[in-house]
Amino acid sequence: MPKILGNGMVLQRNQPVPVWGTATAGEKITVKFNGQTKTTVTKTDGKWLVTLNPMPALAKPETLTIWGKDTIKLNNILVGEVWLCSGQSNMQYEMRKNSKVKKPDSSTVNSPIDELQRAHNPQIRIFLVTQKNLQKPDSTHSGWSVAEDSALRAFSAAGYFFAKNLHHDLGVPVGIISSAVSGSHIEPWAPQEAYDAIPYFKAHNVKIENDPGKFYVKMIEPLAPFAIKGCLWYQGETSCYLAETITYTYKMEALINNWRKLWNNKEMPFYYVQIAPFYYSKSKGQVPYTEFTEPELREAQTLVLKIPHTGMIVTTDLNDDLKNIHPPFKWEVGRRLELQALANTYGKKHIVFSGPMYKSMKISGNKIILNFSYVGDGLVSHDGKPLTDFTIAGRDGKFVPAEALIKNNTIEVSAPSVTTPIATRFAWSESAQPNFYNKNGLPAVPFRTDNPLKFTLTAN
Repeated sequence: MPKILGNGMVLQRNQPVPVWGTATAGEKITVKFNGQTKTTVTKTDGKWLVTLNPMPALAKPETLTIWGKDTIKLNNILVGEVWLCSGQSNMQYEMRKNSKVKKPDSSTVNSPIDELQRAHNPQIRIFLVTQKNLQKPDSTHSGWSVAEDSALRAFSAAGYFFAKNLHHDLGVPVGIISSAVSGSHIEPWAPQEAYDAIPYFKAHNVKIENDPGKFYVKMIEPLAPFAIKGCLWYQGETSCYLAETITYTYKMEALINNWRKLWNNKEMPFYYVQIAPFYYSKSKGQVPYTEFTEPELREAQTLVLKIPHTGMIVTTDLNDDLKNIHPPFKWEVGRRLELQALANTYGKKHIVFSGPMYKSMKISGNKIILNFSYVGDGLVSHDGKPLTDFTIAGRDGKFVPAEALIKNNTIEVSAPSVTTPIATRFAWSESAQPNFYNKNGLPAVPFRTDNPLKFTLTAN
């Protein structure tokens, strides 16, 4: 059996569930689980696969039995919601690191300082992928664990808190698979053919470097066709160090399209994290960085929302040390990702899942009036102080700090020195930690109205 199929796993509810492995060529294989019995005969290469019919959630553990010449029993199996989380170090960021947080924000009630001590919920199961553990069939069937103790200490904090919130809100078992590598570029997470399928790269002579497919082959492809509901992604810091802009958007499109193809689900949800504030401009690297290097990468991340069935969370408020590229507030990252899933995957009504997002502007005298999507219960200054991190420019193109006022759920932006404004920007700096939110507690998405990046979806 492949490593992903093992004792203690969670199977995806309400979807066909593939079960597969290898045996002697021509061997009859029978799979029995939860009142279903499926039979097949192995192919000449010894591979076999059966598909269980969709099942409702199952919170009481059952045994999955596979027999041919030999018999394998996988115990303690649940049925519920299964998600895959991937990316680089901020997704890999382990729960044990959260236990070192000395300055939790107002979400102390959900702080990981307490979480490692109180996490003992057998309805939440975790599976940690490494660069080696999927490479050969497993005879111990021991990859899955209850989200507690040493297994949880080494597991993705963002992934765990997503799962914890999802279990609380849906009331069904949750399985979360973490497959992330610290410092990884985006390219290794999809094969070369995924990038070849995007005309933009050939048209603009963009060569895909950084080992395309390296982690995909080891850490993603062997997971399929294990039934999952969707994917969570937190990556981009390494790409920011390359000062990427629109090429990152197209690489994300390549990756998303490829993973959806791998799981044969064109509508598979894909929710991701926009990178947090950090002093990139104070770093030394392959290119000279400015305070605008990060906002430009963030803009490329925002454009990914044009791909159907995607969602993005903002983290401008989740770093208390701009010299630390690994902000500790992963419980809030998990919570915000779960809001996306609740609203857009599980159809929960009245869930506000995004902070304000720039929609349109108009010029009125010496002011620019901005309209937003995802207003929620209304626009607000989160700390009650004047709105921060707005700038405005006239015909000379020079941006100066601006006053921004909330009026009827629009924002009026102006500055005394700019009498004929043409453009405005918000949070357009790596160090911006603005106080512009909706009343539902979600921060606004950074943007600029001048010279924004353009992205065209590939026709599939």
